[in-house]
Amino acid sequence: MMNISEIEKYINEAQDFLPENEESLEQFRIRFLGKKGIIQDFFRHFKEVPPDQKREVGQKINQLKQLVQERIATLQKSLGKSQRLHQYADLTLSGDPFDTGGRHPLSIVRNEIISIFSRIGFVVSEGPEIEDDIHVFSKLNFPPDHPARDMQDTFFIEKDPERHTQNDVLLRTHTSSVQVRVMEKQKPPIRTISPGRVFRNEAISARAHCIFHQIEGLFIDKNVSFAQLKQTLYYFAREFFGQDINVRFRPSYFPFTEPSAEMDITCLLCGGKGCNVCKYTGWLEILGCGMVDPNVLSFNGIDSEKYTGFAFGMGIERIAMLKYQINDLRLFFENDLRFLEQFSQDY
Repeated sequence: MMNISEIEKYINEAQDFLPENEESLEQFRIRFLGKKGIIQDFFRHFKEVPPDQKREVGQKINQLKQLVQERIATLQKSLGKSQRLHQYADLTLSGDPFDTGGRHPLSIVRNEIISIFSRIGFVVSEGPEIEDDIHVFSKLNFPPDHPARDMQDTFFIEKDPERHTQNDVLLRTHTSSVQVRVMEKQKPPIRTISPGRVFRNEAISARAHCIFHQIEGLFIDKNVSFAQLKQTLYYFAREFFGQDINVRFRPSYFPFTEPSAEMDITCLLCGGKGCNVCKYTGWLEILGCGMVDPNVLSFNGIDSEKYTGFAFGMGIERIAMLKYQINDLRLFFENDLRFLEQFSQDY
């Protein structure tokens, strides 16, 4: 049976230990802290200690463990210093320090958004960038001649000359196409976010680009309400921008949601006082959202009488511009190291 004097013997041994080299220090570590070491053996036999001695014995075991750990850390440092004194400088190495890389600001923001929604049960879904009309438009309630198709200037790869739009092949204009593919394969409940790159035939400027990135979310289940949509987006805005951020919803229109809304937050540049970025309104739009149109559920094989859902979508560039107070979207695509190096320490 273990006793106090036996533990104190090992405490004194650990205090007096001086290694000759790293190998002897490692043997010391294994002897005391290994799976079959002295301390683990003490813990295995702790149940045999009489109840009135358990407290004192337990404290002594923990004292021994802490002493050994601290002794190893101290000796490792001293061994490292003594070895470095005997090493010569490598004169073939460059005199310039090596710069470490970092994530792109869009990747930083994308990962942060995914992390926030992952905490409330959303899983990531991805899909192809080259899509067909069915997944980008038709199954999202865009009839062939609907004017809503003109809302998105599309890059077509193959366009049917006989105007059978469902045969068209194109670069996706939104990541809602990924949501369609999820609905085709998965039965409700569905709770997913779809990050990815999208393409629209737009003039490149400080506020627009022909390539940009989106994250879209979809939640389908029984009795899903607009109140749940609002609370989900309130949660996101306050987690990302801070608990003091103000949020408002405005009615809007999207072919695949009804009712639809756009969500604004307080302008981060002027604090809501009004500036040229927010057009002196004090508000900035960050995303569109709404309740999934019953037609969209039916087109994708989901019973619209049984299930409801909500969807939302945001541009990652827009969120990144607000987070870092960047006033020119083109900076994200120019690969200027002077710009990118500012984010090397963020994540």
